[in-house]
Amino acid sequence: MTYEFCARHNVPHRKTGKYVVATCAEEEPKLEELLNRGRANGTEGLEIVSGDEMRRHEPHVQGRLALRVPSAGIVEAEELTKAFARIAVNQGAHIVTEAKLEAVTPSGSGVKIRTTAGELETQVFVNSAGLFSDEVAALFGNRNHRIYPVRGEYWEVTNAKANLICGLVYPAPHPTGLSLGLHLTKTLGGTLLLGPNAKHVTDKNDYENDRESVESFCAEARRLLPQLNPEDMRRGYAGLRPKLIAPGEKGHGEFVIKRDASFPHVIHLIGIDSPGLTSAVSIGPQIARMVAETLS
Repeated sequence: MTYEFCARHNVPHRKTGKYVVATCAEEEPKLEELLNRGRANGTEGLEIVSGDEMRRHEPHVQGRLALRVPSAGIVEAEELTKAFARIAVNQGAHIVTEAKLEAVTPSGSGVKIRTTAGELETQVFVNSAGLFSDEVAALFGNRNHRIYPVRGEYWEVTNAKANLICGLVYPAPHPTGLSLGLHLTKTLGGTLLLGPNAKHVTDKNDYENDRESVESFCAEARRLLPQLNPEDMRRGYAGLRPKLIAPGEKGHGEFVIKRDASFPHVIHLIGIDSPGLTSAVSIGPQIARMVAETLS
């Protein structure tokens, strides 16, 4: 669906394929798990290939076996969100920025909202506030979910070694389930990104404190790409994922997409972390149907 949307609305993207790599014998069963889960979910073309077969396409990557995912690809995330906004405005939406939510007053037929940009009233309220979606839900008395911010940091490989990777290369999944592990991404602009890592932080605006060292980051990346050295890397950006899994717990946490138990005209989206970008074109119509049901 994302490919179709991007092609229809001229959003830069590319179907690159992806390799998920087992670098040791202990990681090989994880590839089998992913293969079986992917096939059960209808992902087409999945197959486990030898390290030598993978190196026909990614000659610099170290690994014993790899799960080949031909349907995977990359997209310009900023252009994708701009396209969503442009389509919404063209259909009559008003996008108001610099409008911090200060208070809500729910009633039987709608919600009054007070923001720093003024007040308004709505028949349907959709809470898709990302890192702050649990706090917005709490304004309605709903404290069933808590967001634990998890920072992900990226490093960029210098131009001299940016061509070591052709597409997308991922490690076997992190044993805690907190992330997919530090992976290698050749961007549409031709740069090579390493990351993200995964670290719980206490502040939802903490993008910079206690960043991981280049030596530590490089050591992890070299499990897949042995030719990398710390001097080949420069610090990139960081982002925060809205996780539902507390520090020390294992698992992924399912997306929460449901009506508020006390106010059925309020719809909450909580814990929509990294896969939410890929899932957006599917989540959007689901929410639209829920809104239409509320208004009918």
